[in-house]
Parts: sequence; C-alpha cells; structure tokens
Amino acid sequence: MAMQRSTFTSPVDDLELASYAWDVADPRGVVQVAHGLAEHSARYDRFARALNDAGYAVRACDHRGHGASIAGIPGDFGAPGFEGLIADLAAYGASLRGDLPVFLFAHSMGSFAAQSVILTHSDQYAGVVLSGSTALDLLAAGLAAAEGPVGLEAFNAGFEHRTGYEWLSRDEAEVDLYVADPLCGFDLPEATVPALFGAAGTLADPTALAGIRSDLPLLLASGSDDPLAGGGQLVEVLAQRYRDAGMVDVTLRLYDGARHEILNETNRDEVTADVVSWLDAHL
Repeated sequence: MAMQRSTFTSPVDDLELASYAWDVADPRGVVQVAHGLAEHSARYDRFARALNDAGYAVRACDHRGHGASIAGIPGDFGAPGFEGLIADLAAYGASLRGDLPVFLFAHSMGSFAAQSVILTHSDQYAGVVLSGSTALDLLAAGLAAAEGPVGLEAFNAGFEHRTGYEWLSRDEAEVDLYVADPLCGFDLPEATVPALFGAAGTLADPTALAGIRSDLPLLLASGSDDPLAGGGQLVEVLAQRYRDAGMVDVTLRLYDGARHEILNETNRDEVTADVVSWLDAHL
C-alpha cells in the first residue's frame, strides 16, 4: 500500500515526530523500521512494500533531527540528546503493540539506539534485526586512533571517491539518489557523532546485556565491506556478546562484498528475501 504519513508525539519533550505507515489487509505482523544517521524513513519505501507483499504492516518514524522531524539544525537531537532518540524509539515501538507480533528492523544509528532499547524493553518485540550495526565501543576506539575527520566522510577511506559516499553501496544509482536527497548526507553538528557512542560502555557490559530476555530472536545483517563492520569482525564480536549474555537465537549474516546500506546494495533482493524468511520463521 502507498505510504501514509502521520505524527507521533515524543513522550520525552512533546516533539512531533513524522511517522509513516504502509498497511496491508489482514497483516501477519508489524515491522517497526528505525533509520540511520543523516537519512529518513521514506527511503525504506521499497523495503516496506516488499514486507507488505509478505503480509507485514510497516511503521516508521523520522528520528528527531531527521527527515520531516527536523525542528532546527539537521542532525541535532535537541536538548534530550541521543538518549531522547532512544526513548522515542522505545515509546513508538510500545505504541505498536496489540494483537500482532511486533518486530524491529533497525539500521546503523537506528541499530545503535535499538541496542540500548532491548536492554530494558526486549519484551515488546517478537524479534529484532540489526542492519549495518557494530560493537560501538570497538568502533569508537578505532575512530579515536584514526587521523582525520570523524564524520560520515571518514567512512569513505579505502573506497573510490566519486561522490564521497561510495561506502554506502556498490550501486552507483543508489548512491546518487542519496547524494541528491536534501534530507540525506547533510553536515552534522559537531556533537552528533560523539553522542552516538555515549552508551558504548553499557552496550558492551555483560551485566547490562544479561537484562535482555534470553529467547529474543536476533538477526545481525551486514556487508563484509561495511566500514562499520570492520571486515565483519566487529559484527561477529557483537553477535558473540549477545550469545555470551545467554541469548539462544542469534543469527549473523554477512554479505560478501556488500557495503553499509544492504537494503540498497546490488544484492538487495537477496537481503530482503533473507529478512522476510527470518521474520516468517519467528512469527
């Protein structure tokens, strides 16, 4: 079904967040989508329609400082900071609970927030997919040791420099769409990227991870050439941390040669089919 727009009021500071719905008749479940940094929910329209075709209703919000939720400077989380975004994500997910199972698909920055959410709200999801995620503490250490900028441009090192966003996908048309979108790839406030790492220590703490319910199904999906994945090693560390915390249904899927935005990669149909199969298996 065509994307429909509404709003969701943040319980943190009453900020009106743009929200989106892709409905389907007689849905089997609901998938909440949490987008990444310097992008927005409407970019997930193709993925949402594929989920609709598989029988899932889809819901999403533009995070504070992003998309149609921008209230000031793009990328600025406002006074509540990234903690406010995390609270928004949890509250929006809670609002979707009803008779149907609710899954969370969270990409990149959205996955960082989701890592925090499931520490205390794992009971509200039938399963969670973390796309383009990483072990935040180890990524932070790597960025701190690197020379040069620590914004989005830092991730294009080692890739061709046609636009500076080649790290996102091997598909040039998809990269061009990102570059042409005024709600993507904007200059970030100086405090934004460091704020993403504020909970990094907690997310690596075995005691905190033990608070996640052991039977929460978790899928970690990343490209092997995603700079956030560290060649896959950082995602493998993340998966093992969850297993060590007692989680019994953790699946890791690395796509050879794929970069950061696996839903916009040259093998996106394979990725989407794998996500749908995983959701079907955990209904």
